[in-house]
Amino acid sequence: MLDAIAKPFGWLMMGLYELTGNFGVATILFSLCVTLVLLPFMAKSKKSMMRMSRLTPRMQELQRKHEGNQQKLNEEMARLYREEKVNPMSGCLWSLLPFPILLALYRAVVKPLTIMMGVDSALLASGGAIANKLTELGYAMSNYTSSGNTFYEEIYKAKFISDHWSDFAGLSDKLVQMDYNFLGLDLSATPNWKFWTFDLSAGAWAVIGLFLIPIISTGLSYLSIYISQKMNPTMGNMNAQQQSTNKTMLLIMPLMSLWIGFVMPAAMGLYWIMNSVLGVIRDVVLTGIFKKQLDKADAERIERERAREEELERKRQETERLRAMNATNVNRNTSKKKQQAQQKQQDTERKAAAEREERAARRERLGVTEPEKPASQVGNRRYARGRAYVADRFENPEAAEEATLAAAAESEFGESIDFDVEDDVLESTAENLPENDEDQENKR
Repeated sequence: MLDAIAKPFGWLMMGLYELTGNFGVATILFSLCVTLVLLPFMAKSKKSMMRMSRLTPRMQELQRKHEGNQQKLNEEMARLYREEKVNPMSGCLWSLLPFPILLALYRAVVKPLTIMMGVDSALLASGGAIANKLTELGYAMSNYTSSGNTFYEEIYKAKFISDHWSDFAGLSDKLVQMDYNFLGLDLSATPNWKFWTFDLSAGAWAVIGLFLIPIISTGLSYLSIYISQKMNPTMGNMNAQQQSTNKTMLLIMPLMSLWIGFVMPAAMGLYWIMNSVLGVIRDVVLTGIFKKQLDKADAERIERERAREEELERKRQETERLRAMNATNVNRNTSKKKQQAQQKQQDTERKAAAEREERAARRERLGVTEPEKPASQVGNRRYARGRAYVADRFENPEAAEEATLAAAAESEFGESIDFDVEDDVLESTAENLPENDEDQENKR
């Protein structure tokens, strides 16, 4: 299963080696190809991480606001992620991609014959043509290592075949003469961390150079993570848990690089060095690009929020203005009606006062001295208004008329008395009176 996954990486590595003729250069180009292939995914991861970092202050505000209500906090956090189009897991997932590639490349490097070259495994098995030739020429793993670790035996066989190339060239058309030498270093060898046991007889650089590869890889891994964290402008806004996680990564990743450098062939250490260098360049470039984009997006968001706040404030002021205007109009209309009512009341009072004065003058003219009766005690019917009771009304019509006039003068309805009707009544009454003796005598 692992070999099937590693074969595409092995074919790429083999193609680069055949193109350059140098295993070290092929390793560097392989790292560059991997970086370019993963660039869109790493860019997405970088942007997501920067967005998450910028959301930290808002997330902290939500945590303070909904402290003690985890369900509401989760809902608000999910809404914030949707609005900002951020997946909190995307940054972590994409950042883990280099590790499977590293393992696949490792598998291809330690098995150059079967995975990189694609040599039939039957030729390498007992009784196979290549296996027989190796035995015939006296191949021994102990000539390359004393550890007894057979996991790297294909590398040792590939080196032996390269050293005896004329004897193996015709056994398989897929065999390639592999040269692991790069800058005086054997990239197929595993660096020894026991520096006090170094045997410098074969050359100091060949031994010390291999030892430096894991050290350089560790330092560059630390530098890569450190620069990535420092270039994040919102690192200071992270909570204690996030800061602790970053510190842990700053320690674990370099230690992992150190371990990789001393347990794997030097070619893997060279790959990890180039991966760290390219990672620093990638982070610097992507951070610069995304910082401008995110700053612009933040500025636009702030401007939208400011415009929305201004619009809300304008609407509030307009509402207050209209409310005040309506209140003023209502007060103005109410005041106008009140003034009209007051004016009407004043007119009524002036009219009533004039009527009282007129009645008083009439009473004075008639010689009435009794107090004026309230309006409620005076009749309001046509033939009863101002009508006074006179006991001898029919016997003394003149006295009845004077009494009626006096009563009208006392009433507030006096001006509305129909004196013509009163005269008619008096005349009718006079006609119906019994004739005196003189008149009766004349008729006879």
